[in-house]
Amino acid sequence: MTTSFLISNIDAIMTGLHGAAARHAGPDIRVVDGVIGAIGKLAPLPGEAVVDATDCIAYPSWVNTHHHLFQSMLKGDPAGIDASLTPWLAATPYRYRARFDEKLFRLAVRIGLVELMRSGCGTVADHNYLYYPGMPYDTSAILFEEAEALGLRFVLCRGGATQTRQLEAELPTALRPETLDGYLADMERLIKLYHDPSPMAMRRVVMAPTTPLYSATPEELRTMAGFARRAGVRLHSHLSETVGYQDTAHGKHHCTPVEFAERCDWLGDDVWFAHLVKLDPSEIALLGKTGTGIAHCPQSNGRLGSGIAPIRQLEEAGVPISIGVDGAASNEAADMVSETHAAWLMQRARRGQEATPSYAGGSFEGGADAATVEDVVRWGTTGGARVLGLGALDGLQVGQQADIALYRLDDPRYFGLHDPALGPVVGGGRPYLKALYVAGRAVVEDDGIPGIDLAALGREARQATRRLLAAQD
Repeated sequence: MTTSFLISNIDAIMTGLHGAAARHAGPDIRVVDGVIGAIGKLAPLPGEAVVDATDCIAYPSWVNTHHHLFQSMLKGDPAGIDASLTPWLAATPYRYRARFDEKLFRLAVRIGLVELMRSGCGTVADHNYLYYPGMPYDTSAILFEEAEALGLRFVLCRGGATQTRQLEAELPTALRPETLDGYLADMERLIKLYHDPSPMAMRRVVMAPTTPLYSATPEELRTMAGFARRAGVRLHSHLSETVGYQDTAHGKHHCTPVEFAERCDWLGDDVWFAHLVKLDPSEIALLGKTGTGIAHCPQSNGRLGSGIAPIRQLEEAGVPISIGVDGAASNEAADMVSETHAAWLMQRARRGQEATPSYAGGSFEGGADAATVEDVVRWGTTGGARVLGLGALDGLQVGQQADIALYRLDDPRYFGLHDPALGPVVGGGRPYLKALYVAGRAVVEDDGIPGIDLAALGREARQATRRLLAAQD
């Protein structure tokens, strides 16, 4: 498969970079051995393959920094559809988790990765927490196998727990906690098998206990952090998704959740947390001071009624911003186009909610200045690469990996756009994907994924869903 070619006549280019560099006039991009060799008005070289991108726009391929791929088989569960986080956990992911076998897990992973690819996502960080003592299949191996088969960059955030919440303790053996020694031993195994520390890595491993306040003791968390840093891997988990985190941290540890993380050595530029919805100003300042990142998951936070993370304030404080789709069980549209569309809208809504009338001291009418499309593209691409430590994915510029999404905006949703570059983010939906490149390799071509029969995958999913539902009777 060639990784050297010329993409010609691109209508618009979003680079994922800051400020004036957020766009490039192009109209051509040369890819040489999987790396961007030139951008500008370029003539084909003798014998050079040419991809005609007439009427297409180019983005960096999306970087999804937080997912739970197994939940791709748990969408739209009536028992959890109107529940907030804690009752939803009991109603859906914990209730069904024990029913996953190797075949169902692999199917869920494949569905989730295909859904992401079709939105233009080339890098996926999955926070997998399906582990328990004596487990008869290797979820980590399946994740890497499926991602490799599809040609994606994959980061395994190895979840798990050494202790459980009460709602988990009442559920089947598949929810039994691991020992700390067992968890660290598996981390060591995974790092040796899969972890590539290079800035253009196709495979990474991350230390990611499921939820610091609930999944391990403070001393165990410090041990995990020390182990990870000695091994040269990053740290990830959930934090401050709802007020429940605030109540737990205050009640058990007499501090805020972010202060708790600091006490456990879980802040720093090698750490990022999913959600961070409920924060006070001192926590925002501490996250910024330490360079701790966020995986912003606006659709899941909206679906569960958790709130809207203060992304504007976090970025102003110095927090690295990235975007994650979270699991499909709390986000029935787990793709990066719908996620970035939501991020664009929700930050504006959050800012607008703060507006008050002038007679009451207000100074602005609305929140449309809270997030630009260029901001959102940056958060979802180079922002994600930054929190994952993938330094060779620093946007569409010379010398960087050729991770490129080419969209053709031929759906009526995008007709009439004065600025086509805005289309995917402002329009949402699913634009036609002319091509998706990862390290210069086409993993999607003409809106199709080589080797994937979507109709057959849909039939398999429907049959598996029926079996899953029948098993509860």
